Amino acid sequence: MAVTLEMVLASRDERSLLQRRMLASAPGLALVVATVVVPGPEKRTEVTLRIAGAMDRALRQAFDGLVREEVSRDLPTGYEGFFLVDTTCAEAKRLAVRVEETHPLGRLFDIDVIGPDGVPLSRTGSGGAPRRCLLCGDNARICMRERKHSIDELTAYIRSLTDEYFGRIRDSHDTP
Repeated sequence: MAVTLEMVLASRDERSLLQRRMLASAPGLALVVATVVVPGPEKRTEVTLRIAGAMDRALRQAFDGLVREEVSRDLPTGYEGFFLVDTTCAEAKRLAVRVEETHPLGRLFDIDVIGPDGVPLSRTGSGGAPRRCLLCGDNARICMRERKHSIDELTAYIRSLTDEYFGRIRDSHDTP
């Protein structure tokens, strides 16, 4: 299902409201919000849901024993995962950036840490580099703004990345 701008904006507003509610319910905990990076109008597909599952598993492992509450939303505008974790926002951001930078699918994960003021912590302020473009490695924001790559190019790259990752996972389960 292709999503409209109105759907994306409404989803963003609902996500912001949920974030505020979760933060208010648990002062002192950090809120980690995870979505899947996917170009184009199709945000919820079999592939994006598999990516979301891998992302959730990686986050649970990174925050082992620290997750106090978890909420997920499977929407036409894409998967959203919310994790209240018992650590500082700075430590949560450090762990989130590490997941994005070390997981085989991490470039497809968008993991934010929301501070008590409702504002996401920046990657660069937490020791991470600006997000890189999937295809050329330049600053992703610049590539998006300049539309340097087509949706077809990005989608083909994502497909090859996920085929390799999930194929490797499947093969590791098939070995005796």
